[in-house]
Amino acid sequence: MASEIVINSNPREIRVALVENNQLAEIFIEHKTKKGIVGNIYKGVVTKVLPGMQVAFVDIGLERAGFLYVGDIDIIDLVEYDGEEENQDGSLIGEKPSSQVQSHREQGRGIPIQDLLEEGQEIMVQVAKNPMGTKGARITSFITLAGRHVVYMPTVNQISASRRIEDEDEKERLKKLVAEIGRPGEGYIVRTAGLNRQKEDFETDLNFLHKLWDNIKARSESVSAPNLQYEDLNLIFRSMRDLFNEDVERLVIDSQADFESSVEFCSAYLPHLVDKIEYYKESVPIFDYYGIEIEINRALGRKIWLKSGGFISIDQTEALVAIDVNTGKFVGHSDPEETILKTNLEAAKEVVYQLRLRNIGGIIIVDFIDMARNESKEIVWNALTQELKFDRSRTNILKISELGLVEMTRKRVRGSLSQTLCDPCPYCEGKGHIKSATTVCYEIIRALQRLSSNSITQKAVTLEVPSVVYDLLFEEETSYLDEIEKLYKIQLTVEVNPKLHQEKYKIIS
Repeated sequence: MASEIVINSNPREIRVALVENNQLAEIFIEHKTKKGIVGNIYKGVVTKVLPGMQVAFVDIGLERAGFLYVGDIDIIDLVEYDGEEENQDGSLIGEKPSSQVQSHREQGRGIPIQDLLEEGQEIMVQVAKNPMGTKGARITSFITLAGRHVVYMPTVNQISASRRIEDEDEKERLKKLVAEIGRPGEGYIVRTAGLNRQKEDFETDLNFLHKLWDNIKARSESVSAPNLQYEDLNLIFRSMRDLFNEDVERLVIDSQADFESSVEFCSAYLPHLVDKIEYYKESVPIFDYYGIEIEINRALGRKIWLKSGGFISIDQTEALVAIDVNTGKFVGHSDPEETILKTNLEAAKEVVYQLRLRNIGGIIIVDFIDMARNESKEIVWNALTQELKFDRSRTNILKISELGLVEMTRKRVRGSLSQTLCDPCPYCEGKGHIKSATTVCYEIIRALQRLSSNSITQKAVTLEVPSVVYDLLFEEETSYLDEIEKLYKIQLTVEVNPKLHQEKYKIIS
């Protein structure tokens, strides 16, 4: 699949776009003032242990304490452990815990967290998920350091390879190669980028990662907690490490300084790809030139039209994401089932594209148009699973239900595109709708009735309302306001307050 990496960098933010077949596939954004902390390593202090939830809160020097589940505690560093090592599998770090890590976690579940940690205890942890909303960062004591070709796990004695490497002979070759040059008793996972690589490729990675870990450990012994021990690479270098490979035709960047540092970084770690790095010199903004800016704005909308005339709508809530498929303007020809099938197939492809582009994670419900034939359901489900093979995030998908729903989960590590670029509307407070002017008018009338019923003396009342409510009161409710004045013996003055929210009003008596 032909692909390009386009990087827009300035002193305020970095934006990295992965373009596949001339279409924006994924977008990564890092604001300099809100830089993500996934991968950072901290020396922290346990501030609270909750036995009922088997969770500990750890102060790592951020605004909110990180939370540490008992299953994310490396018990090897904390208690004596005699469990046997399990067989090695081919899982990839960040997708599924390796067998050895899983073994340690399962052993840890048998030990209450209060027997592993206590308040005031210092512990080295790594951020697994950025803080989101009111939640602090999720942290783990299973440390992982990612190189170009291998992931280094200094606290886990296990060697495996990515599940994306399908050739079992190649997996065995790579594991033996890494075992020869790795440190005894420590863990390594060969990444997909390590496929068909030779010994010298891994030696460069491991020399760097071993030295990095030794420096982190030495620093941790000389500083008090809470303290940042290691800060992960910035977005440009992470993208080069994780995305830049032989399949990428070129990497284009519009910052002279970052272009030079990228060439330097690539020369040290990816020398065979240096010639693919280009400096963008045109006067037109780079994302405009490649049509990426338009795609980003489109990805923030609720409704996405399909080429056939159908559309999908995406609604995100705190608990899940609901995606609805509709035929829209597409009426098909003679067979309604064929019309529905064609729309659903087109929607299946667009759904996966939008999940990747918007970086939507968590629980996802896709409401396809109801199909009468089981064969049609199978075709749509197969199309959906086929498209998901190109998604680098781990997904779990269930069969289409009798109601035409597909339930799935997608691994969520960072905030979605809308969470990164948008704030909740201060007017509707995230509800997506506000009370109508008519509803507010009736609320005001009821409030005046309650106020008047509590008083037996005539009084002057001033009512401050937003302009849209003021207009409606005098267009449709003037006579009723006159009745209230006579009935409750009040003198009512209505004034416009343009600063008021449409749902708000003030009654001054």
